[in-house]
Amino acid sequence: MQFYIMTLFPDMVMNGLSTSITGRAMEKELLQIEAVNIRDYAFNKHNSVDDYPYGGGAGMLMQAEPVFQAYSAIKEKAGRTPRVVYMSPQGRTFDQEMAEEFAKEEELVLLCGHYEGIDERVLEEIVTDYVSIGDYVLTGGELPAMVVVDTVSRLVPGVLHNDVSAEFDSFQDSLLEYPQYSRPEIWHGKQVPPVLLSGHHANVEKWRREQSVIRTARNRPDLLEKAELDEKEKELARAILGSEYKDHIL
Repeated sequence: MQFYIMTLFPDMVMNGLSTSITGRAMEKELLQIEAVNIRDYAFNKHNSVDDYPYGGGAGMLMQAEPVFQAYSAIKEKAGRTPRVVYMSPQGRTFDQEMAEEFAKEEELVLLCGHYEGIDERVLEEIVTDYVSIGDYVLTGGELPAMVVVDTVSRLVPGVLHNDVSAEFDSFQDSLLEYPQYSRPEIWHGKQVPPVLLSGHHANVEKWRREQSVIRTARNRPDLLEKAELDEKEKELARAILGSEYKDHIL
C-alpha cells in the first residue's frame, strides 16, 4: 500500500514512521510511505506557503496553489485520482471501521494542515474525506496523519508478524481486547488466571470472549450497540451495566 503525506514537516512524519513495525514493513516493501513537502511547490523565492486570511483574524492561512501543485504531482505519479484525507477536527472521528475502509485503497493521500488551516477552495477541489482523531486541537495534522498510517498499516497483509493479531485487537468486533498475561506465573502476589495455564484452547477462547464483554461493558458500554452478542453474553453485560445503559444498548 502506498501512503502520500502532504506536509510542511516531512522529517517529522518520516522519522516517526520509519521505526518499529511500519519501518520494518517499509524495508520489506509491504508499505511505501512518502512525505511530500508542500514547500517544494511554493511560488516565491522564500518558499513560503502561507498568507493573511481575507476578512482578518488571528494567524496565517496555507495558500491554495502550493497545496494543489503538491497534490497534482502525487496524482500524476499515482496515475489515477487518489483518495485524499484531510486531517481536521471538523472531520468524522477516526475509528477501526474507517481504518478497514482505508486499507482497501491502493494509495491514500493524507493532507496535514498548519497555521489556521488551508484555503477552503483547494479543500473543496481535492479532499474526499475529512477525518479527526478526537475532539481537541493540535498544532498541525502530522501527528493525526501518523496515527492513521499506523492504524491502517496493521491491516495490510504481512505487516504484522502474526496476521491473526489484527483480527483480535480491541475494537475489531466492537469489543475491547481481553486482559493478557506473561511470565512469571505469579507476580507481586497476583497469579495468572488458571484457565490460561490449562492448555484447553476452547476454554481459553471462551474465557477471553467473556473478559472482552466484561471489559467493554465496564469501560466502553457505547461499543456494545454494534457488538454481536449471544444471549449469555448479553446477560453478562446486563449484570455489569447500570440501568441508564442496559435497556438502551441491550
